[in-house]
Amino acid sequence: MKRPNWFQVSAEGAKAVSALHHYVTTGTDLPKELIHLIFLRTSQLNGCAHCIDIHSRDLIKTGMSVDKLVLVPVWEEADYLFSDQERAALAWTEEVTRVSETHASDRAYAAALSVFGEKNLVELTLVIAAMNAINRMGISFRMKPLAKA
Repeated sequence: MKRPNWFQVSAEGAKAVSALHHYVTTGTDLPKELIHLIFLRTSQLNGCAHCIDIHSRDLIKTGMSVDKLVLVPVWEEADYLFSDQERAALAWTEEVTRVSETHASDRAYAAALSVFGEKNLVELTLVIAAMNAINRMGISFRMKPLAKA
């Protein structure tokens, strides 16, 4: 079944989601590579092929090695490749993306807060929330990856 292009069907809704995306990619003090890492991990957890494709490419453009990129899904086993900040962000991303299971535990919150501080933790959570919203739209309306065979 063909599904509509949600950007065209709800231009105002797409504009609102785009405004949040624009803020989290340009209006925070978080490093660009960290933002794209969080976008990628959120998309992996949600299974959004379109976003996994885009953010993998974005991370390569920022200079992330392919060795590190392919190990993002198992970052805890390859933790030596990731900085303290990246590990904290990845852990918080999993906590927030799986909020129906984790309820954003006090333990996880305290761990993330100790690395990011209050303002950056709020902004990191906005990054996660933005990508979760975009993933839900992309998956629901079957946005295709850009990758070619």
